[in-house]
Amino acid sequence: MKLHIRNMVSNRCKMIVKSELNKLGLHFILVDLGEVEIMEKLTTEELAQLNNSLQESGLAIIGDKKGILIERIKNIIIELVHYSEEQIKVNLSDHLSEKLNYDYTYLSNLFKEHQGITIEHFLLTHKVERVKELLVYDELNVSEIAYIMHYSSVAHLSNQFKKLTGLTPSQYKQLKIKRNPLENM
Repeated sequence: MKLHIRNMVSNRCKMIVKSELNKLGLHFILVDLGEVEIMEKLTTEELAQLNNSLQESGLAIIGDKKGILIERIKNIIIELVHYSEEQIKVNLSDHLSEKLNYDYTYLSNLFKEHQGITIEHFLLTHKVERVKELLVYDELNVSEIAYIMHYSSVAHLSNQFKKLTGLTPSQYKQLKIKRNPLENM
């Protein structure tokens, strides 16, 4: 049985889901971002019990097709920004259309309608969060971060960063803010 899970964005979320499945005596085949496949067919009560235990950690089972599609869009973007160092060879709209087998206009409208922001803004927000993370780690300079995050230049990264945070990357780095990385959310 395949289940789709809302807000499952990190390896820590995967561990939480695995733990909850184990507590309920369920056997999983796959636990991935936003998706779980279990061996058993769940009753309505078991499904509700699993959902309740997941909700305690900020996760939830998604029951409708549009909700699943929106969560898949989010997970593709999160995977690209936070877990992949490989740059996609096509633009994001083509990448999403290809991965999800839907026209990008439909995906974009659906996402905006249900999330209140555009897919592009969601991507930008996650890129800036990842840049913040890399700045706090203090292992790379801004030029190296711009390269890793596939910005065309340091100026491009700095402009987007300042637009969203009100600070330049250098100013943010000087604040020495303690952050909870996505893994710990």
